[in-house]
Parts: sequence; C-alpha cells; structure tokens
Amino acid sequence: MSDVFIVDSHCHLDFPDFAGEHAALLDRADAAGVKLMVTISTRVSRLEGLLALTRAHERIYATVGTHPNSAAEEPDVPVETLVRLSADPKIVGIGEAGLDFHYDSAPPDVQEAVFRRHIAAARQTGLPLVVHARDADAEMERILTEESATGAFPFLLHCFSSGRRLADVGVELGGYVSFSGILTFNRSEEIRAIAAALPAERILVETDAPYLAPPPWRGKRNEPAYTRKTVEVLAQTRGVSLDEIATLTSDNFFRLFSKTPDPRGAART
Repeated sequence: MSDVFIVDSHCHLDFPDFAGEHAALLDRADAAGVKLMVTISTRVSRLEGLLALTRAHERIYATVGTHPNSAAEEPDVPVETLVRLSADPKIVGIGEAGLDFHYDSAPPDVQEAVFRRHIAAARQTGLPLVVHARDADAEMERILTEESATGAFPFLLHCFSSGRRLADVGVELGGYVSFSGILTFNRSEEIRAIAAALPAERILVETDAPYLAPPPWRGKRNEPAYTRKTVEVLAQTRGVSLDEIATLTSDNFFRLFSKTPDPRGAART
C-alpha cells in the first residue's frame, strides 16, 4: 500500500502507549504510505524525550510548547525559551498551545496568557503554531484576530472539531486546518462539510495518536499508519482521488512546516 506519500502532521509518540514499539510503528506507517510524522510537545519540560525520538528516527520531527491542559503546570515559560529551544534542527513548529474549555485543567486566563506567548514565539521564529481549540470557538476567534492584527504568524488549527465560522476565520487570517480521525466518524457530517468546502491549499491530515482512531480501529489505540484512512475519507469527501489528496496535504504540510526537509525532492509550492 506504500504507493503514496502521506504526512501525519500531529501525533504523540512520546506517550507511554507507544513505549518500546517505535520501530514496528514506523514499519506499519511506511507500509500504509505514511512517510513522515510530527510528534507534538505538550510540556516544554518533557522536550528531551521528544528530541530523543527525533534523533533516533529520521522520519520523526517535533514541536516545542505547552498544551492548554498543562498550562497551569507551565504558566511562565518565556517566549525567549520557546525561541531558543526551537532552534534545534528537528523542531519544526511551536505548540501545541491554545484553549481547552472542555476540561477544567487550567484557568482560562492562564491558558490565554500561555497561548499568547506561543503566538509571539511563532511570530518571532516564523515556525507554525499548532493550535488546540476545544469548546472555545468564540474566544479562539477573538485571540487569533487580535494577534493577527498585531502581526501575522503561521498557524494550524489542529484536529479540527470546531464550527464552520472558526475554520473560515482561521483561513481568512492565513491559517491552515488539519483533520483527524474525527472526519471518519459516522456523526461527523458537519466536519466533512467543512472539509469539503475549505480551500484545497489550506488542509492537512493527522492522527492525534494515540487518540481518535478511525474505523475499523475506533475505540482502540490510534497510530500514524491510520492517517491513511483519514486521507481516504477526505478524498471521498472532496470527490478526488487518494493520490491527489495525499499529494495535496503533503504539499500543504511542507509549505506550512517549511523547516522540514521534503524527502520527495519535489519543489514546494
């Protein structure tokens, strides 16, 4: 099945779910056509574990940042620290950071302050900010609009499960939107409608592994190989071929995550 080139733009390979299994996981991903993946930081304090993975496996890259659910644990990481750490050649993005009002893990004002520092780091470095938004559409729209007025910065609305307005605002502000296994769920008609309507040059794919496995693995551990299923459903949703969506989303990935070397040797668009 490795006739395509797919990028899993968001997974968490440092989580205990994958302990001792990275070589086999990469083999399964390769067989499915998933040739590159970004393992996403949730705590700056745990960055060394991510970097160890990237150094052990050429096809794994990473980000640096604090997840909103961890914002109370790391409320004061300076912009300068994020910028300094992002200079590592295997760090290709900032985050994930943002707002999560589904869980009561950190006060909203702390999440917002941490998020704005990550935006400043993305603006300063030019690296894309991986944005987490859950049950916070209006607040996210406000912050992205305010910060974009201060100065543009690259960003990705990851694992998109918000409303159409936030997707449209994000794209209008220059952002990208990434779809996970949620796209494949039976009750995700609204998400598929958003995926069908967005500009082709602004969509990416991901797993958010170990979470949100698509059918037929739903309820089990997710992994990068399953990105292919999301690509298949996205192709059906947009009425194009698997090859076209795989190439499109990979091209979009390398345009946004421009620090990441493109192993295809293709010119970026």
